[in-house]
Amino acid sequence: MAKEIIRLLRADEIECRISVIRENGLSLLLYKDARVDQRILDETFGVFGWKRTHQCIDGNLYCTVEVYDKDTGIWVAKQDVGTTGYAEKEKSQASDSFKRACFNWGIGRELYSAPFIWIPSVNTTIRQNKDKLYCNDHF
Repeated sequence: MAKEIIRLLRADEIECRISVIRENGLSLLLYKDARVDQRILDETFGVFGWKRTHQCIDGNLYCTVEVYDKDTGIWVAKQDVGTTGYAEKEKSQASDSFKRACFNWGIGRELYSAPFIWIPSVNTTIRQNKDKLYCNDHF
């Protein structure tokens, strides 16, 4: 298993969304989606060289991603818990726990060291609806 090296993400595999909106600008958060994780696991370990399972522990959904070590003949596991998104609670927890378990394998870990991204309000369209700021721009 030491021979398989998980590659860095390509620019076209990184997405961004608005993290915080203020009157003077907004910050962006970089992320990857679960399809990127699946593709990199397939590329690195082969389609039959990894597997994922989910289990509920104390009401939280955990994902375990296992990779087969050809040298030892054993499955090596890494696990993490997911958080619930705004829509499709079960699906968002499953996807989030999978992505977090893949971070444990090193997929996209470079996103943790990404620079802070701030877009000044003069470069975007920030609107206010009652007490809430919003922006429909795509980045």
